[in-house]
Amino acid sequence: MPPDKEKIAAAIFRKISLRIIPVLFICYILAYLDRVNIGFAKLGMKQEDWFSDAVFATGSGIFFVGYFLFEVPGNILMHRVGARIWMTRIMISWGVMSALCATASSAHLFYLLRFLLGVAEAGFFPGVILYLTYWFPRRYRARMVALFMSAVALAGVVGSPLSGWLLDVHGGWLGTKDWQWLFIMEGIPSMIMGILLPFLLTDRPDKAKWLTAEEKEIVREEMVRDMGMSELEGGSRHRVMDAFRSGKVWVFAAVYFGIVIGLYGVSFWMPQILQNIFEGNKFKIGLYAAIPWGCGTIGMILYGRHSDRTGERRWHTAGAAFVGAFSFFVAGTEGLSNIGVLIAFSVGITSVLSSCAIFWSLPTAILTGTAAAAGIAWINSVGNLAGYLSPEMIAWVKTHYDIGTAIRSMSFFMVVSGFLVLAVWRRK
Repeated sequence: MPPDKEKIAAAIFRKISLRIIPVLFICYILAYLDRVNIGFAKLGMKQEDWFSDAVFATGSGIFFVGYFLFEVPGNILMHRVGARIWMTRIMISWGVMSALCATASSAHLFYLLRFLLGVAEAGFFPGVILYLTYWFPRRYRARMVALFMSAVALAGVVGSPLSGWLLDVHGGWLGTKDWQWLFIMEGIPSMIMGILLPFLLTDRPDKAKWLTAEEKEIVREEMVRDMGMSELEGGSRHRVMDAFRSGKVWVFAAVYFGIVIGLYGVSFWMPQILQNIFEGNKFKIGLYAAIPWGCGTIGMILYGRHSDRTGERRWHTAGAAFVGAFSFFVAGTEGLSNIGVLIAFSVGITSVLSSCAIFWSLPTAILTGTAAAAGIAWINSVGNLAGYLSPEMIAWVKTHYDIGTAIRSMSFFMVVSGFLVLAVWRRK
């Protein structure tokens, strides 16, 4: 592409990113907050007779069973009906289910509500990854996914102190307990955002009234050229079953599984770990928990930009997984100071988020069309089963050994993921 046209295209994609990324960013903050606020709710729920570490682990993880079962059909539906309709349905329904978690009065009802929350949210994350492939060619995707996924980190920065504060100040409003107040107050914004989404999202570039005809044509040319490069590399996929027949799709699912073990292990258990080592009320614990997520917000964006600038994906994904594994191993070491634990968590969270963000530039480079909807959803749904295994695994190891050993156990899976990326991508 001529230099002048390259500058024009860059300006157009910057305009697109400023229009759609902030909307997706806010949605994912709310999604992740509703998904993992159980980690802070546990600080209040542990006073309930029916609640225990085992109930917490199962309730945290069963969310991902519902997520797994409905992920692929949900993403195929989004590909057919459009993001505006499907994302609106997802956000309203998950906001409702998140608030309804306040009605839990037994372990079995708690499991059911968490399962239905997973069903409600199924398709959101892979839907966004697929949605970004409609708007951005491959050379922009790592930084766009990193910007979008930095919402996970910012959810920790904002959500941790907010959750701690809500637990401390709820004051028994309308007879609610502190954890019930937390679920209700953090579910309402998702419902509101869902109502606004039809006015904020555009399904495809050719339907964007905020792009000129010339800008739409340049975007179309860029996307056609990007798809042509995929076909020349033998990576184009058009049918649903093509995604499931691809060995790389299954390997990518295994890679993502190992990375997500680290992400959700620390997301669900870090509030409890920090409460054990630091003194203070729940709001103060929330401030401590915000530090690692703040580091992750900055680190993953810079890392994604570096990957796009160099065009290198393989070592960026694997290297971050290795550093995260080492950091979590250090965090679980006996005798480490409180500040040392916080630093290790900060490096670990930054690394695991960076690895997740760069990872998604790999499968989207070999999948297109309906197969992209199915393949991305399948990778994400299988990978997110780690969200079920990780809390259960940590609870079991913590019971039979100690919490340090439980945290270190996450490292093994992340190391395997790193080596799988290096092995598979080298063959290509």
